[in-house]
Amino acid sequence: MAMVRNEPVARIVMLLCFSTALLTIAVHLHISSSTTSMEATPSSKQSQNSTNNETSITDKLAKFLQLDRSSSSNDSARASSPQQSSLNSQQNPISRESRLVVDLSDRRVYVYRMGEVIASYPTGIGKKGWETPTGSFKVFHMQHDPVWRHPITGKVFPPGEDSPLGDRWIGFLSDKDGEIGFHGTPDDSLVGSPVSHGCLRMRNPDVRMLYNQIKIGTPVEVRH
Repeated sequence: MAMVRNEPVARIVMLLCFSTALLTIAVHLHISSSTTSMEATPSSKQSQNSTNNETSITDKLAKFLQLDRSSSSNDSARASSPQQSSLNSQQNPISRESRLVVDLSDRRVYVYRMGEVIASYPTGIGKKGWETPTGSFKVFHMQHDPVWRHPITGKVFPPGEDSPLGDRWIGFLSDKDGEIGFHGTPDDSLVGSPVSHGCLRMRNPDVRMLYNQIKIGTPVEVRH
């Protein structure tokens, strides 16, 4: 009978234990859910940070590639400069070759190359009535050991040590009286004086050097 009377108490105890177990399970589930939620947040932030880092790296890489392309473009431009300069020189070959300028006022001939004076020599010029013509000309006749014919008497002087033309002739103008040009002389004392029939007299060593510095077609400018 005692057992019968204690049966409701046993049921209550069982219910309490069962309720406690359910409550414990519910609390555990709630804590697990909260922990999962809390752990998900940093993961999301980490993912976002990772995305941001990847974007930053991509941007930096793009900028680097852009700078590299710009640098390559500049290098190409710099590399093309010499090619362009060479092309300009080919289009204007006179700038790379010699040209002669005769200044009658100081009685010298100047040799220019690449726009710079590389040599100058004293020269005699035409006397009164036979002035050396001024203007722009080109060398058209070059000769070793020339023969000279006097423009007035017509006398012919053969080549040799006593030839009035020396051993080199560089003609740049032809007129009714013959050619006008640079030549040597057996008398160095005449160089620098107005004594010729329009030609430009030079010392033999100087005219030899001049002869080797030019060619047919070299521009010649004669000015006061």
